[in-house]
Amino acid sequence: MKFVGSLIGFVLFFSLMSCEKEITVDLPEAENKIVVEGTIFPGDFPLVLLTWTQGYFDPTDITSLQNLFVHDADVTIYVDGEPYPLVEFCSSDLEPEELELAAAALGVSVESIQSLDLCLYTTFALTGTPNTTYSIEIRKDNIVITGATKIPSLVELDTVYFDIINPEVQDTLGFLFGQLTDPDTTGNAYRWFAKRINRYPDNIPDETLRGEPKDRTFIAPFGSVYDDTFFNGLSFEFAYPRGIESNSQKFDDENDERSYFKVGDTIAIRGCTIDRGAFKFIRSLEAQIGNQGSPFAIPFNLESNLQGGLGAFIGYGAIYDTVVCAY
Repeated sequence: MKFVGSLIGFVLFFSLMSCEKEITVDLPEAENKIVVEGTIFPGDFPLVLLTWTQGYFDPTDITSLQNLFVHDADVTIYVDGEPYPLVEFCSSDLEPEELELAAAALGVSVESIQSLDLCLYTTFALTGTPNTTYSIEIRKDNIVITGATKIPSLVELDTVYFDIINPEVQDTLGFLFGQLTDPDTTGNAYRWFAKRINRYPDNIPDETLRGEPKDRTFIAPFGSVYDDTFFNGLSFEFAYPRGIESNSQKFDDENDERSYFKVGDTIAIRGCTIDRGAFKFIRSLEAQIGNQGSPFAIPFNLESNLQGGLGAFIGYGAIYDTVVCAY
């Protein structure tokens, strides 16, 4: 019986081996498209970052990344038919003081900006205003991209506070909780950001982080958007974990503190209202990230609010608050 079993095993093995065949797949060249990352907040200048799409197997060294930026495009934002041309600025053109301001606005270090000559489009003649619609037109060679967004009315947070999740296991870590009253009009949508504004103490293991701000920018956690489909006109409670910067290697993003706020943190909150187009784009983007290429996931196409390009142009109505994490 052992011999028969071994014989069957060998037959199956060689049968499978005989089925092997080297297959070469010629991937077609994808059309080069422009990806738009545009935002406008109340009281702030619009920021529009333009990059080219990149092939899956393309190199990702500094030179290739630098070539992704779209230069010399004609970018215009319209408000009530009045045009506001945007100007391209690159970090290599900025003075040291301007680099500091740009780094703070983008939530990155000055060193990061200097290592990659970051270029974006803006204008100092326009700032965001609630209840205002902004149209955008981008022209580059034979490519034309158009779209529109609105900064909706602001909606105040009723309350926001820190609470420990499981005091019996870890008595210093928790989430942020809050309450919001949705206006009695359908179609309202929201997005949540938070930023720890206190600094790392001098006794942490990573010497490079000592004295540095815990977060450089407002971070949206996964699942950061929601609409009023199920609570139109009602007050509702919510809770959010701490968002994590992409590719972060900080010690508190890799240990038990990951996704948690901590007693002693001071947190700046940015609660945002967004229009329907922005909500659909961010929701579909988070769905794509959550799928992570899983073959069992439901296919979900990105729902851009632009025509002729990828990405989105998003207007945010922003309410700010501060929470001190304490027992």
